[in-house]
Formats: sequence, structure tokens, C-alpha cells
Amino acid sequence: MLSKRIIPCLDIKDGRTVKGVNFVGLRDAGDPVDLAEIYSKEGADELVFLDITATHEKRKTLLDLVARVAERINIPFTVGGGISELSDARALLKAGADKISINSAAVKRPELINELSTAFGAQFVVVAIDAKYTEQGWKVYLRGGRDRTEIDLFDWAKECQDRGAGEILFTSMDHDGTKSGFANKELAHLSSMLTIPIIASGGAGNMVHFKDVFQQGKSDAALAASIFHFKEISIPDLKKYLNDENIPIRL
Repeated sequence: MLSKRIIPCLDIKDGRTVKGVNFVGLRDAGDPVDLAEIYSKEGADELVFLDITATHEKRKTLLDLVARVAERINIPFTVGGGISELSDARALLKAGADKISINSAAVKRPELINELSTAFGAQFVVVAIDAKYTEQGWKVYLRGGRDRTEIDLFDWAKECQDRGAGEILFTSMDHDGTKSGFANKELAHLSSMLTIPIIASGGAGNMVHFKDVFQQGKSDAALAASIFHFKEISIPDLKKYLNDENIPIRL
């Protein structure tokens, strides 16, 4: 069985790492370059860097900051924010990204997934999906959770896979920052219907939540932010706990 992955996430605004609850109330969490280096040394399996206001502000990802982070880490590095065409992805690759994450741009022009997968390979393409439960079921949201669509979470995830996405990063907006656990029911459903890896995001609050997301949510990877940024849980301690719980993890 493949090892489960622990992935710290750096949400970037104005060049700083930030974290909120349910996508609002952002507070400063530190320097992204310093945090990235710490997580790499502590044994994180990958790192995700999301420029969370790039799309909203209609600009590209902060390439200089991406390059500075890439210089300090030796783990796979996924970058997202403001990517809308192949040239954006090429620039991020050149700056040191190993994978790119697309969200709003993919919903607005789904062909972008096909283009990126064809140009760089499926393993390069992560489609991030922000979704929230509504009276009509789980709906996809855009622009950092600002805009609701009528697109169904599960239909969209399947289309992303069919178009060539290599992974799905699903963030439950209802769980984000609440530290109440991941959306395991929805994650398990995604895992059962797709053949590509699922990264769980939104809701990590303690070590048991990680065990649950792997056992109940059937996720391939778990992403978290505030519990790592504010040193509530250390990555080495978390990995030891998961190993003791017989969850396959790279120590």
C-alpha cells in the first residue's frame, strides 16, 4: 500500500502566510520561506503554496516568492493561484514548482485541465475544489470561496479526472479552520468514484482527525495549515502517532 502523505499548506496573502476560519478572518501565520524550510526539515511529504488572492486581484502568482521557497526545500512543491494559461504554469515550473494547482480557472475554462495535462503530464496537474454544503447538495465555489456556482462537487471532480487531472485537492469550506475534523463522508465518496489520489483539506484539529481521514475518509493525503503554523502539532509527532496506529506513513 502507498504511504499516506502529510502536506502543510501555505496560504499566501501580500507575501505572508495567513490562516482563517471558513475562508474569512485571516490572521498572520509567519514568513512562508521560513515555514517551508521548517516543514521540509521536519519530514513533511510535500508542500502546497496557494496565493489565495491572486485570482481575486486578477494577477499572477508571486514568482519571486515561489523561487525563494523552492531554494529552501527538498520535497515536492505544489503552487496555485492566478494560473489561467500554459505560460503561467511554465513560469512556475521554472521558478521551482513540481506541480501546479488550478481552481477557478479550471471551472471557467475546463479545457485548461486537458491542455496542462497534455503539455506537462497528469502528475503535474492538481485540481483544487472548494465546496460547501447547500440545500441543493455540495456546490463548488470560486475566487477563494467568494462566488457560488451551481456545479456539483462530485460531478466536477469526475470531469476533472476525465480531462487529465492527476490529483484532486478537496477543501470543505464548512470544515476549514474549524478544527472539528475532515469531511470524511464526502472524501470517502470521492475516493470510491475516482481512480486518482484525493488530498483532504479543511478541518484538521488533532492527530485523531488525521487517522480518521485516512481510515474513514479513504484519502491519499491530508493537508493542514494552522495546526502546523501555530505549532499545535509537530509533523514528526503526527507521523509517529499514525505509524503506531498502523497507517502507512513515511517516517
